[in-house]
Amino acid sequence: MNPALPLVKQIMEQAINEHATDLHFIPSPNETKIHFRIQGTRKFHSVISKSQYELLLTFFKFKAGMDIGESRKPQDGSIANLFPALGKYTLRLSTLPMLASESLAIRILPQEDFLPLDELFLFPYQLNELKKSAIAQSGLVLITGPAGSGKSTTLYALIRFLMKEHSYQAITLEDPVERQIDDVIQVQINEQAGITYQAGLKAALRHDPDILMIGELRDEATAHFALQSSLTGHLVFSTFHARDAVGTIYRLLDMGIKQQDLFQSLVAVISIKLIPIRQKGIIRRAAILEFLSGEDLNKAIYSRFDFHQQDRNSFKHLRRKAYAYGFTAEGFPKEAAENT
Repeated sequence: MNPALPLVKQIMEQAINEHATDLHFIPSPNETKIHFRIQGTRKFHSVISKSQYELLLTFFKFKAGMDIGESRKPQDGSIANLFPALGKYTLRLSTLPMLASESLAIRILPQEDFLPLDELFLFPYQLNELKKSAIAQSGLVLITGPAGSGKSTTLYALIRFLMKEHSYQAITLEDPVERQIDDVIQVQINEQAGITYQAGLKAALRHDPDILMIGELRDEATAHFALQSSLTGHLVFSTFHARDAVGTIYRLLDMGIKQQDLFQSLVAVISIKLIPIRQKGIIRRAAILEFLSGEDLNKAIYSRFDFHQQDRNSFKHLRRKAYAYGFTAEGFPKEAAENT
């Protein structure tokens, strides 16, 4: 038996039992600290020795198909169903070189017990707005927010909802494929094999899709191609890193996307934030949404920095509303609610 296996299993079992979404391994000369991210908060978990971490790191890199002998370059990899008894999970791994070692970050991606779309959002009227945007005949729907805000979770739930409601030919392009969806063609981006987002999009368009899902608009070329795809009669969904809905428009324009292209293709920009709430005595996180669609979206595209999100649709207003309704959980105190 691999000497690292008991330690790896112990850490993973604790992480899953505590509903951690991420594990961070931060090495120093003599020890390595382990942190879990739980409910969006990074929490210290434990310390292991230098020798234990070296065994653990080698084990993970080998299982993920990464180069065990390479420590000078960042690497990415994934592992599916490492411990089946703990449930179905995919682990997404990333290493970064340090002076005398490598740090390791692991994202835990559950492959079962998905929350349906109807259970993700705090306010039901926002769920209805999202569904209206998702049934457009063509165009680009962007789900935006910072890392860890629930963009991918929302996107997967939305695709599953649409597939139940309609007989769509749906194709996804992802790096990596985080969760499997029944009856959907999911393509794993592999640049070393020549499967880039651009190449994948060209091939996907020849596959007669009704829906295209692009995991993330990471660069100007992918953004342009997604926009052009949406103009050819396809409904395109993707995620994008931005602080809020209006900030999404600014970032796209700064990437060189023309205002006219945004006007012709964008159906909606939906920005997400997760806030802690209390429901039936249980503390969990729920999503609140800033929407830009219709006339407000057009104003944001053409007004540039002169446009401001209407107060009733802003995160500031929504957080106050959540507090006023008694949803706000511990960790979001009264004074914070009143000042956001």
